[in-house]
Amino acid sequence: MGHDVHVVTATNAVGPPDITIRRVPSTTLLRPLRLAAFIRRTTDLLRRERFDIIHAVSPLAMADFYQPRGGLIGETLERNVATRSSRPRQLLKQALLAMNIKQRSLLDLERAVFQNPEVKILAVSKYVAGQCERIYGALPPRVRVVFNGVRTPLPTPAEKAAHRSEIRGQHQIPDSSLVLLFVAHNFRLKGLGPLIETASRLVTSGYQDFRILVVGRDNPVGYQRRIDSLGLVNHITFTGPSKRSQVYMDGADALVHPTYYDPCSRVVLEALSSGLPCLTTKFNGAAEVMSDGREGFVIDSPDDIGLWARRIRELADGELRRKMSARALELRDQLSMERHVKELDAIFRESVETRAPSRSA
Repeated sequence: MGHDVHVVTATNAVGPPDITIRRVPSTTLLRPLRLAAFIRRTTDLLRRERFDIIHAVSPLAMADFYQPRGGLIGETLERNVATRSSRPRQLLKQALLAMNIKQRSLLDLERAVFQNPEVKILAVSKYVAGQCERIYGALPPRVRVVFNGVRTPLPTPAEKAAHRSEIRGQHQIPDSSLVLLFVAHNFRLKGLGPLIETASRLVTSGYQDFRILVVGRDNPVGYQRRIDSLGLVNHITFTGPSKRSQVYMDGADALVHPTYYDPCSRVVLEALSSGLPCLTTKFNGAAEVMSDGREGFVIDSPDDIGLWARRIRELADGELRRKMSARALELRDQLSMERHVKELDAIFRESVETRAPSRSA
């Protein structure tokens, strides 16, 4: 769009020629305080220079805009506790998080952002905007929703058919079987445990013609033990991490994302943009663009195993999947990164045009 963009980062990133990378080290003796060190040094850098807009995705109290793409820390901690299966385990997790130096540092940084009324909050979903109100009392117009966006190529029918054949051949899945895709790098938070229990419920109820492909880099050992004990080895396959998520989406019949927490899941938006029906929870901001039963299903809790099993059984109906796929594709423009960037650009321009003369760069 012709803007002069500088990316301030702690990584050894290599950007395209029209992006300026400004590397700021985050080294410190205490590993949990690295983000705090990065924020402190970034603040020093920004005080020496002048930019029209400072857009932060880490909690920076001197930013013009803060976009908490991972949601708010308080909600993240709360939903992590919810992944524990019993009240004693939840209380133990709560206590451990309260003593965690890294989490306390993150909370301090986030509180500093919300204590500065000059920082505008850009929420990637209404779910995150609701967190801003509940935790910090921050309301519109300070908080604005700029719904998340993705850039997803749309394969031709021939490419889609080839990908479907490739994935099913690679994992020895009959063409008639229902293939469910689970994509995550945090298996616990994204609900793999409940999904395994759902698979067991399906098998014991007499439904066997399905396969779940688990794509991601998390450790599968504990989950594999549970799968073995339930006799689900022929129904759940760990593929490991993959850079070919689009190929897996083309090979699947639906995406299952029984997440305990997602500010606005990109993998769900990518799946919908590809015409893949999705099953997810109300704890996912991406569910806001879905209507339950239209592009997939939105389920209140990842732990409602019976309802998850019933919804998956419904997806065995090929005609229902085709209708859901067509409706999901209707969302492509609404979910595009181009739409997301245009909304950001309009907000940035409005900010520059209305700010006090002393802030003009």
